[in-house]
Amino acid sequence: MSPKPRFSGDLAPLPTNAFGHRSLTWWGIIGFMVIEGAAFAMAAAAYFILLNQEGDWPPGPVPPPDLVAGTCFTLIMLLSEVPNTLIKKAAEEQRLRPVQFGLLLMSLIGVPLFALRALEFGSLNVFWYENAYASVIWMLLVLHTVHVLTDWIDTLVLTALFFTPQKRSMRRFVDVSENALYWRFVWLTWLPLYALIYWVPRWVE
Repeated sequence: MSPKPRFSGDLAPLPTNAFGHRSLTWWGIIGFMVIEGAAFAMAAAAYFILLNQEGDWPPGPVPPPDLVAGTCFTLIMLLSEVPNTLIKKAAEEQRLRPVQFGLLLMSLIGVPLFALRALEFGSLNVFWYENAYASVIWMLLVLHTVHVLTDWIDTLVLTALFFTPQKRSMRRFVDVSENALYWRFVWLTWLPLYALIYWVPRWVE
């Protein structure tokens, strides 16, 4: 009978955190995006069901939403991917100063986004309780706003953490990388919602 293999060695030097698919956080983010993506898809399906049942879209004398606030919001979201990509790359290279600067910038970007989002609600030209059309476009806008707010709060927390004595830990850099991944999900899901809210009512007039 051959002897049983013996294993020896100190596992302490092995990393406890990793980037990408080797990270449990990454898998958690992917799972969350799948779930939330399904929620957005169901909300869009509700939109088209109501559209199919209505004779006019928007119904009655309601004009389509004004384009200015929503389009400016969309442009800023798209431009935000530039610093977001740079932050993700810097985090995976564990470069402290670029990550600190990038997090501050992304935190500041949230200010005009929320100001424009507030204007968006006012530019819908209808209140959520007036009819089914109003309810569904308000639902889409609120649903997306919650996701923007969630990621912005996460960014603020990470910004604060990166100016503490624990800022150099590998775990924090992984968190920044995954937060950047989630931000991509936030702005990518906005693009079809932008089309549903602002352009479909103009196309079906």
